[in-house]
Amino acid sequence: MITKRIIPCLDIKNGRVVKGVNFQGLSDVSSPVELARYYSDNGADELVFYDITASYEGRKLFTDILCEVASEIFIPLTVGGGINTVEDFDRVLKCGADKVSVNSGAIRNPSLIAEAAQRYGDQCVVLSADIKRVNGEFHVFAKGGREDTGMEAISWIKKGVSLGAGEVVVNSIDTDGVKGGFDLEMLQAVCDAVNVPVIASGGAGSVGHFVDLFHAIPEIDAGLAASVFHFGEIRIPDLKRKLRKNNIIVRL
Repeated sequence: MITKRIIPCLDIKNGRVVKGVNFQGLSDVSSPVELARYYSDNGADELVFYDITASYEGRKLFTDILCEVASEIFIPLTVGGGINTVEDFDRVLKCGADKVSVNSGAIRNPSLIAEAAQRYGDQCVVLSADIKRVNGEFHVFAKGGREDTGMEAISWIKKGVSLGAGEVVVNSIDTDGVKGGFDLEMLQAVCDAVNVPVIASGGAGSVGHFVDLFHAIPEIDAGLAASVFHFGEIRIPDLKRKLRKNNIIVRL
């Protein structure tokens, strides 16, 4: 059985970490540099850094903050937000990112996935999909969850992986910030469709939710969360010890 990863997510707006519910009602949390350092020192396996309004505002990602975060941590860093060209990949990788997450930019131009994978390798390209149920169907949303593309999510993810995405982050808008548990139905559908690592995002409210996730869907590679880690509701070392007790392999 593969080692499961625990990944905190830093949603950045105007240079600060923020958090909302169902992708709305954002409130200030902390300095990204301080939080990143804390997670690197306290058992996180990786870190995700999203400049969440870059695509919506039509601008490039904040690279000054990214460079500072990257210089402070010793774990893999995935970066997303406003990634529209291969040059954007190059820019954030030079700032210290290990992997680059694409969402709206890939929706507009799917060939971006293939171009980036060819230049930097599949393992560098992460397809992030913001998904919400619309009339009983999983739809992909763009621009930080603001815009329904009308695309069916599972077929879009399969296409992204076929083009070269080496990892998929599934962000459930329905469960985001609600803390009622991960969206197991949606995550299982994605895992059934692709054979690359899948990261679950949206809905974690307790240690038990992570246990449920890895037991219900053994093929899931990682659990990602934000507010429960940011506000100290779950401490990563405690979470990992609990997972170990439940026969889930993690790096302590």
